[in-house]
Amino acid sequence: MKIAELARRSGRSAHTIRYYERIGLMPPALRDAAGHRDYGADALVWITFIGHMKAAGMPIQDMLHYARLRQQGTQTGPQRAAILRRRRDLVIAQIAELQATLSVLDSKIASYDQERTDHAKRDEI
Repeated sequence: MKIAELARRSGRSAHTIRYYERIGLMPPALRDAAGHRDYGADALVWITFIGHMKAAGMPIQDMLHYARLRQQGTQTGPQRAAILRRRRDLVIAQIAELQATLSVLDSKIASYDQERTDHAKRDEI
């Protein structure tokens, strides 16, 4: 697929895809006879995974390290799994923090709703 299609299907811009390729986060694309990038289906899977790593807050240096390990083959699986486990632990901690924040927000909203209900009842009397 051409870069425009990969960009459309992945939700990333062509500029971002070229940047990822330039810094080594994505393997270089094959080129067609005209010299245009031609990506296989695996590129979409990989760029989607990059998006998940980014959403998980993984720093670009860690993503690059992971990508280099991936390029070295299956023998680096345990190292890649360790990177993902560390990030997973951080995501779990972030989720717990967000759950606590959500609880505080819900409590505060409920108190405002109760005040409004109490105030409306007083106005009826």
